[in-house]
Amino acid sequence: MPTIRVELLEGRTPEQKRALAEALTEATVRTLGSSPGAVDVLFFDVPRHNWATGGVLWSDKAAAPAPAGTASGSSA
Repeated sequence: MPTIRVELLEGRTPEQKRALAEALTEATVRTLGSSPGAVDVLFFDVPRHNWATGGVLWSDKAAAPAPAGTASGSSA
């Protein structure tokens, strides 16, 4: 029984999570031959102040202006 753990920055809608759960389940069934009913997908919403990339909290990234010459809009 595959269990897939998905950690995301909080803010995704139930519709987005539903679509991701369906896609992950379909891929698991196709790849591993599991039945859809045997695939569990667990979502963990992480507040931006509890996630850092490159030593910088995501909550700080959201508050700071993007440096000149860089593209903003990346998401985790």
